[in-house]
Amino acid sequence: MLYVKAPAKINLTLDVLYKRPDNYHEVEMIMTTVDLADRIGLENRNDGNIHIISSNGFIPSDSRNLAYQAAQLLKDTYGIKEGVTITIDKEIPIAAGLAGGSSDAAATLKGLNELWNLNLSIDTLAELGAKVGSDVSFCVYGGTALATGRGEKIQNIPSPPPCWIVLAKPKIGVSTAQVYGGLSIDKVEHPNTKQMLNALETGDYDLMCESVGNVLESVTFKLHPEVVMIKEQMKRFGADAVLMSGSGPTVFGIVDHESRISRIYNGLRGFCDEVFAVRLIGERNSLA
Repeated sequence: MLYVKAPAKINLTLDVLYKRPDNYHEVEMIMTTVDLADRIGLENRNDGNIHIISSNGFIPSDSRNLAYQAAQLLKDTYGIKEGVTITIDKEIPIAAGLAGGSSDAAATLKGLNELWNLNLSIDTLAELGAKVGSDVSFCVYGGTALATGRGEKIQNIPSPPPCWIVLAKPKIGVSTAQVYGGLSIDKVEHPNTKQMLNALETGDYDLMCESVGNVLESVTFKLHPEVVMIKEQMKRFGADAVLMSGSGPTVFGIVDHESRISRIYNGLRGFCDEVFAVRLIGERNSLA
């Protein structure tokens, strides 16, 4: 059995520029990985089948699963006869805006590259990942990146200054398609992506906190008022910056001192089941 870590991501910025002719949205976002991860186990099968086993009954075990799709893509592209049992030990909340499914798919691509001796480069794996889902390319690379296009064009950028992240997910799932569908691009306040890039390049913690922004908040907040409440509580408990990740509903707070973590964490545990205090990983993946 080969094991691969699949870390969650958060969006420091998420901007939507316009709707493309292919019905995807042109995005510009800065993402970084955090130390909350699923664990993917991979074991060869002689029957050629792909079999998913998960610790979470809510994720699909068939071809709707992105890890399944990643394995199928490698089999189809490279004529692989072997099958694989993929064990997904979930820690990342599902339908949370944290790219859990995309990260599982990316970990599957990287693990099967090793298990099946494909010797593919990380860039090739990222290109394959883009066929599975918009966030999969970023998850193949990990670290911190500016993502453009529909999210598949990845430019590696400096990691944020060292800090802590508190994640809180309410007991709801959010449909990404519904959130993007409800977005009025001409009416939103767009984040300052250049300012965020400058903050990361100079290691300016205060400027980073000042520059966070996510245009999808405007839609998700209307659909799910409890997400607004979590954001307000996180600010009240003393986070330096607070933002919704992806299309939500997870909200994260940034703090630079570990001593303030427990107040925010304990305050949120009162009305939110899934709360995590984690570090930023920030560094880009190698191929092991």
